[in-house]
This record gives sequence, C-alpha cells and structure tokens, in this order.
Amino acid sequence: MRYWNHITTLLVLFVAVFVCAAQQTNSRKMTNQDVIELVSLGLSDDVIIDKIHTSENPDFDTSVSALKALKEAKASDSVIRAMISPKVTQSGPASSVDKAIVVANANPNDPDSAHDFGIYLYGNTRSGKQMLLLEPTVYTSGKSGGMFKSAMTYGIAKMKWKAVVRSAHAGIRTSDPTAVFYFYFEEKGAGLSHASFGTSTPNEFTLLRLEVKGDSRETVVMKANAFGASSGTEDKSAIPFTFTKLKPGVYRVTPNASLKAGEYCFLSAGNAGAYAPGAASANRVFDFGVSPPE
Repeated sequence: MRYWNHITTLLVLFVAVFVCAAQQTNSRKMTNQDVIELVSLGLSDDVIIDKIHTSENPDFDTSVSALKALKEAKASDSVIRAMISPKVTQSGPASSVDKAIVVANANPNDPDSAHDFGIYLYGNTRSGKQMLLLEPTVYTSGKSGGMFKSAMTYGIAKMKWKAVVRSAHAGIRTSDPTAVFYFYFEEKGAGLSHASFGTSTPNEFTLLRLEVKGDSRETVVMKANAFGASSGTEDKSAIPFTFTKLKPGVYRVTPNASLKAGEYCFLSAGNAGAYAPGAASANRVFDFGVSPPE
C-alpha cells in the first residue's frame, strides 16, 4: 500500500512539474532570436507569420540595427512586417512599414538601393566611390551682355541674358572625369522632390558647363534682338549625354565624353528662358564641380 502511495505522489509531482514548465514556456515572450531560429529551420513565411500572430505579447526589437540582423539571417520582408505589426495582418502595401525596411537595408552608395528623390553624382572620391546628392542652388537672371553692340546695330545684334550663380565653386565636387549621374523621380508627382520642375525624364534637363567669373558662375539662358527672342542655352556650353531607364522613375545619365575640370550644372528646360532684362525672378540649378585629378 505504501508503495502505491509513493507512486501516486511521484505522478502528482511529475504532472505538477510538467504543467509549470508548460506554463513557463507559454508565458515566455517570442523574440527576434526565436524568429531567426524558425527561419534557419527552413519553415515557410506563412508558418512563421502564423506563429508571430498567435504569440502573446511578443518582445520584438524592430530598431534599424535589429532589422539589419534579421535580413542577414535571411528573414523575409513579409516576416519582418509581421514582427513590426504582430497583431495586424497586412493585406496590402504598408507604406510606412515598407519604407522602414527599405531604409534599414539601403546602402547609400549603391545606385540600386532606394534613395530620396533628386539627382545624384556617382563617382570616385577620397573615401571611395560614392553617391552624392546635388542640392539645388539658386541663380538669378538679371545680368545681360551685348547691349552696346545691339544699340550700335539698331537691334540687329543679339543681347544675351545670363543665369548667375553667386559663388565661384560648387560645394559638391569630384575628381572623377568619368562620373555618372542617377536621377530618381517621384512617379506620382512626375517631378524631382527638391524642385517643382514638373519633369519626369532626364531628357528635360540640360547639362551645362558654367563659366567662372570672379566670385560667380554664369551661363546664357536667353538671346534677343529686334527680330525676336529665343530662350535656351548656348551650344558651346552644353554637354551631350545619354540616359538609360533602369526602372520606373530611375535613370542613369552618362556624359558622352569625360568631364574636364570645371564647374557644371543640370538645368531644367522649363527654367531656361522667358526672362526680361533686370528680372528679379530666381530659379534653381543642380550644380557640381570637377576638380583636376590629384
């Protein structure tokens, strides 16, 4: 009899220990490491996501560094989205979530990575090959040339109106004469985010070499005489280029020849003309400089 009492006691203790262990297992919060282990087992995304959605009060770390670690462990974007919103099933594109994932994985010097909208120079620098954003620079168009000659010829000779940038050198520079450029357009708005040009392809831009005059840089934007006016830049200043569409809204622009040392800019076709003498209006160019090789 005593023997069976001992057996019964042991069984009760065993059941109690088992129940406690199960409760502790169930109460333990799911973490990033659990997800990484599930991924390493080769389980499908659907199984892992179901596990995430059914776990109680998961303790996921969704900081940028943690997201990078998850990607290095081969976790898919769908799994990471479920970790960011464990109690919400994403049925469509989640812009804020997707953007967080893209930013976490983006290499700022890789043209194939996601970038903010704008024009980027891609070339060799002291720190290696880099993507450099060309910030828009204001120019004015109040300076004219050829007025005396035009007056002496009764308006037959042309006058020129020049766009003037109030600094001798661009802040963004490269010593790489074979640098290329990447245009990232906003598809919905069909225009670069840094300027309301309303452009959607590099074909609507002109690459110009600027002439340095003292503490400023200049280029012609309009010509006029007694017979009429014509807007546009001078051919001698224009640098021919070709462009390739890589994917919707993304283009690679390649100058047709190596860039010589000097000052350059991209000017939108919509901003290159229709100025009167002394006009106070101001517009923007995307400027950069090419320094002599070291």
